[in-house]
Amino acid sequence: MKKFILLLMLSVFLACSNQDDNTNTEEVTEENENFSAIPVYNHAYIENYEVDQLAYIALNATNAYVLVDPFEDDVAESIAEIKANGNQLAAYISIGTGEDWRDDFNELQPFLTTEQWAEWPGEYFVNTTTTGIIDVMKARIDKIADLGFDWVEFDNMDWALYDETRETYGIEVSKEQGIAYYQELCNYVHEKGMKCMAKNFVENSEDFDGVTYESYNDEKNWWDTSGAQSFLDDEKLVIIIHYNESNCNQVYTDYQAIYNEDLSFICEDTTVKKYLHYNE
Repeated sequence: MKKFILLLMLSVFLACSNQDDNTNTEEVTEENENFSAIPVYNHAYIENYEVDQLAYIALNATNAYVLVDPFEDDVAESIAEIKANGNQLAAYISIGTGEDWRDDFNELQPFLTTEQWAEWPGEYFVNTTTTGIIDVMKARIDKIADLGFDWVEFDNMDWALYDETRETYGIEVSKEQGIAYYQELCNYVHEKGMKCMAKNFVENSEDFDGVTYESYNDEKNWWDTSGAQSFLDDEKLVIIIHYNESNCNQVYTDYQAIYNEDLSFICEDTTVKKYLHYNE
């Protein structure tokens, strides 16, 4: 009789364990299924043609990643309307340069190179990260958080990683200091309850929540493929913004073949001369 009772208890235990295992598997499967590509809208900067206009975004974007310049005129008054459609609002900032049209340029100027960046008039590379520039950038992030943004996208975060750029402009920031700089700023973004979007690379960016790559008609998939794939494997948002393209559909198909369908994609079309939006 005792053996029968023990066998019965063992059967019940095993049945419960199997049920828990099945439940966990189902939960993981369901969670993975919820991770997928989302639409992308870009109001932050112009490459060749016009950006997505705020009114157009408010009318058409739903459950999308929407990148805007947080300090541009008329953006603040559009935030509530854009977010009402389930969109994730991202703020564009350049952390590797100072732009002479920004309100805080005078505060940044002591920490910048004196020679202007040849590719972008009005921009100067960050020349020191161990001084007060951290406070200026954190003040930007404070304003972005107060406006109600969900993400901060870090442009030019790799400015100190290339020997040629450092030598050409006399940049004193070491590679190690550049890495520590953007890691500290990302940590601060997290403290403010927002997410960090890396730009064009993910090395030493494990704490970032997503990455955006800029792709070109004559230069596709130029970045480290394994880095992009690692972010997708970790179910982080990976965006490719492709410029100056006559066959956006084919490029999107090509990128899906390299990665998977969880890749988010936006393409600047040469025919309509504006962005085409995918994953909607």
